[in-house]
Amino acid sequence: MTLGYIREILRKMSSTTCVQLVPVGVRGMKVLDRDKFLRNVQVPVLKVKEENLSKITQICKTYFLKFEAFRPVQAIESDEIDSYQKCIHLNPEKVSQFTDISETDRTKLKQLGVTEDNFDSKEIQLTYDNWRSDIIFKAVLPENEEGVSGFSQIGHIIHLNLKDHLLEYRPLIGQVLVDKIKTCRTVVNKSNIIDNTFRNFSMEVIAGEEDFFVTVKENNCIFQFDFSKVYWNPRLGKEHERILSYLKPQDVLFDVFCGVGPFAVPAAKRKTKVFANDLNPDSFKWLNHNAKNNKVKSDFFKSYNQDGKDFICSVFKDYLTDLCNGKEKVEGKIHITMNLPALAVEFLKYFHGLLKDEELTAKFDQEIIVYVYCFAIGDESADVAKKMVIENIGCDISSTIIDIFDVRNVSPKKEMMRVTFKLTKEVLFSVSDDSEPPCKKLCVSE
Repeated sequence: MTLGYIREILRKMSSTTCVQLVPVGVRGMKVLDRDKFLRNVQVPVLKVKEENLSKITQICKTYFLKFEAFRPVQAIESDEIDSYQKCIHLNPEKVSQFTDISETDRTKLKQLGVTEDNFDSKEIQLTYDNWRSDIIFKAVLPENEEGVSGFSQIGHIIHLNLKDHLLEYRPLIGQVLVDKIKTCRTVVNKSNIIDNTFRNFSMEVIAGEEDFFVTVKENNCIFQFDFSKVYWNPRLGKEHERILSYLKPQDVLFDVFCGVGPFAVPAAKRKTKVFANDLNPDSFKWLNHNAKNNKVKSDFFKSYNQDGKDFICSVFKDYLTDLCNGKEKVEGKIHITMNLPALAVEFLKYFHGLLKDEELTAKFDQEIIVYVYCFAIGDESADVAKKMVIENIGCDISSTIIDIFDVRNVSPKKEMMRVTFKLTKEVLFSVSDDSEPPCKKLCVSE
């Protein structure tokens, strides 16, 4: 191949529109046909000798042609008369001619004997195995519409919340994710509505095995549970870690809506004394399984299967009473986690006037920190969250609020917030207006 011929190829490449490295002819596919993702494309290459190969590839890394199951540096297998042994494949979206490589990098390459004479083009064949899932979805799903914007992975399960316009594509979407994510065996499309007392979702298996038993690791603990029957949000791992960092071995934790134990189990394992409660019998089952599986000692862990109101008005109240009477002893702080963001603030009223015995007032001298979670809708999330807490606890606790923290974005203008405040003697011994608990079967969205 003459230098003039190479330059003619380069001239044609540079005068045309940049090569788009995407599958073609697959728009609207609803049942996955892997063969239709086959595509031949012309890409730029550098043909180089083995000598100084490691230094050359280091310079060229930013220009590499990167695909799944594709090596950008390959041996030249043809019987060409030149002495080149390696072919470095470059991304045509970045490089169409040698001068598209930065001047600094070209200077470094020339010092290693690589010049424009080494520049060539080559046809390669791309298959389904080479395309990433996001590239496949972009090529297949409707244009100018929101695609598969994200998903959660819980153990081997991928959890999707597909928009209505994507529902007819769900078999393809699910199969692509099973193919492309090595740790995935099951894909579910899960309704965004938590439609019952226990915060578990309705779901549909759209690809893979119908296996909901998962194992996940978080904060040095192993959690196992049936994902179809309990609540677990992998996006809360950092928040669990934050709260755990506030707990000391001499502290006590009351976890009112504990689920399968993301706060309770690691806290007890670190020798904080934990009282963990959840109304869902399946959560209660897996909570105890996880405590046992993580070798949590019974001295540091007690579990309850009660409504949140009953847990506050019996277990927590009795503990405070015993504390005042000297039957219990706390060397550190008492912490209360209330992670039921759609309803937790409605349970705050049960702290107001919880202790009726005036003789205990003088004996009460305990720091109690509450971490209550809520959904705040609107632009001023912190103000909304603060107002919700004050209204529900039934008195102005502004002076005892320690922190209002934005945990995560749930949807446009909807934030999951955490309000941290001190539960004081004034609140616990106040005269309260007893009223009915919030509706347990309220339909709420997460």
